[in-house]
Amino acid sequence: MRHKNEIQFELFGDYALFTDPLTKIGGEKLTYSIPTYQSLKGITESIYWKPTIIFVIDELRVMKPIQMESKGVRPIEYTGGNTLANYTYLKDVHYQVKAHFEFNTNRPDMAFDRNEGKHFNILQRSLKAGGRRDIFLGTRECQGYIEPCEFGSGVGYYDDVQQDHHLGTMVHGFNYPDETGRDSLEVRLWHPVMKKGYIQFPKPTECSIIRPIKDMEPKKFNAENVESVESLFNRIGGE
Repeated sequence: MRHKNEIQFELFGDYALFTDPLTKIGGEKLTYSIPTYQSLKGITESIYWKPTIIFVIDELRVMKPIQMESKGVRPIEYTGGNTLANYTYLKDVHYQVKAHFEFNTNRPDMAFDRNEGKHFNILQRSLKAGGRRDIFLGTRECQGYIEPCEFGSGVGYYDDVQQDHHLGTMVHGFNYPDETGRDSLEVRLWHPVMKKGYIQFPKPTECSIIRPIKDMEPKKFNAENVESVESLFNRIGGE
C-alpha cells in the first residue's frame, strides 16, 4: 500500500555521470557505479519541491547491467586553453526509485504550508507530467527521463544474482543548514551494498561518517516569497 507522502518512479537515460569527486582533481571525471543518494534527491526535487518538505530516498533498484563507457571531451577553459579529458559515463541506465517526503521541522517559518495531501497530489501530478524541471542524470549533458511505476515490478538484470555487490566508499550526500539546523555545510560518506539489484539507503541522520566543508547559513523563506501549497494547488486546477 502506498502512503500519502510516497513517490515511486522509473528513471532512465542513455548516459549518466554520478561523479566520484576524487577523480576531479586531475580534470578527469569517473562515474560511481550507482547514483548517489544526493543525486536521486536532486532528481526527485526536479519532479516537485518546496522548502516546506524534505525528500528522503528509501531504496534504489538497478534494472539493467552496470556498464561504463569512456569519452574524450574538451572542457571549457576560461583561461583560453584547449585540453582533452576523459570522462567515464554509465551507459544505458534504468532504475526504479522509492522515496517519501517529510515536513522540514527546521523551518518553522514554513509551517503555514504543511498540507500533506495537497503536496502529495501535486507531486503525483508532476511525476505524470515528467517533472516540473528538466531531469539530469548527474550532470547536464546526461538527459534523464522519469515515469510512474510500482517499485519492485518487472524483471531486473540482477534479480537472480546471489552474491552481494560491495560498492566501496561513496558520497552519500550533503547536510545543508536549512535541513539540519546547523550553520554548516557537511558531506556524508557511506558503504553501499547491492543485493539482487536493490540498494537500501540509510537516512542522512543515520550516516556515521560526516565531514564539515564550510560555514553556511540557511536561506530565508516565508509566506511573502513562497506560494502556499493551497494557492499552487488551486492555480494548477487541483480538485
